[in-house]
Amino acid sequence: MPKACAYHILVNTEKLCLELKEKLKKGADFNKLAKQYSTCPSRKRGGDLGEFNKGDMVKAFDDVVFKKPLFEVHGPVKTKFGYHLIKTVYRT
Repeated sequence: MPKACAYHILVNTEKLCLELKEKLKKGADFNKLAKQYSTCPSRKRGGDLGEFNKGDMVKAFDDVVFKKPLFEVHGPVKTKFGYHLIKTVYRT
């Protein structure tokens, strides 16, 4: 079973998601932004979701984590939870 580790920032609006992505492009710290803005409980860990299996997350999220380049911030990715910025740090 493929596994991955990813960080994310979850917010309620696409507008805020895009604003945060701009801040990251200008050198903002992903973990600090996650702690400040994310609505997910993972915010306490700077957006760290830990290791999870393929299929554990909703499809749109999984597709980014298991198909897109590592260490890049992808998004906004819309799911039933809101809008995500996703950074995958490893996968098997």
